[in-house]
Amino acid sequence: MTEKKDVIRATDAEAIRLAKTLLRTARFGAIAVIEAESGSPLASRVGVATDLDGTPLILISGLSAHTAALLADPRCSLLVGEPGKGDALAYPRLSLMCRARRLEKGMPEHGRAERRYLNRNPKAKLYVGLGDFSFFRLEVERASLNGGFGKAYHLSRADLITEGPVTEALAASEQRAMDHMNTDHREAIQAYARHYAKAAGEGWTLSGIDAEGLDLLCGDDARRIFFPQPLASAQDLRRVLVDMARTAKEAVD
Repeated sequence: MTEKKDVIRATDAEAIRLAKTLLRTARFGAIAVIEAESGSPLASRVGVATDLDGTPLILISGLSAHTAALLADPRCSLLVGEPGKGDALAYPRLSLMCRARRLEKGMPEHGRAERRYLNRNPKAKLYVGLGDFSFFRLEVERASLNGGFGKAYHLSRADLITEGPVTEALAASEQRAMDHMNTDHREAIQAYARHYAKAAGEGWTLSGIDAEGLDLLCGDDARRIFFPQPLASAQDLRRVLVDMARTAKEAVD
């Protein structure tokens, strides 16, 4: 009797980086919930952003069926990863098993979630203030990465979520730093995009800064750039951005 081959690969740094990239660059995802009335699975599309630690954020209407389902049973999963031309199954995707938690208005984490969500999805300003819309954090418990044919991995919460004092410290300074870069250092951002993300075109802006890297946006195109090393402290951010800009400009020139 032949031994059954294990199709799950050992999780390595490359797989973790791919998973984090898929999550940080997602514009939308498919959320699967449990319908309260029938107990049946229900899938729907939602807009997606991430909190500083990498936790997915969604903004959904209280009138939707998936909102009612999450309030009755917070267990859910979120699928992210966009296909391109040809076989959709040849492109990487990430499935996250989560528990949804609604954020209460007036609390600091709600304000941070709203800020980061709108930085990532600016068109949501049209309905974010409507009374029936709520932000949810999808607290990650584990995940499955399909990086393409024959590239399956299991990931833990620790593989995807970056917790610690640096993340908490950045929460207070992120927007100020991002506004400064987007206003006064647009050339540096374009250099980041060209050199580190291999992105063409102009008009790139920062949409997020966290302890591990930068999120860039140009229209509907999103890119993820990782720092050479995770920040040891929030005070290291300026030095790292300056060093990266110098390296990128020298390479571009």
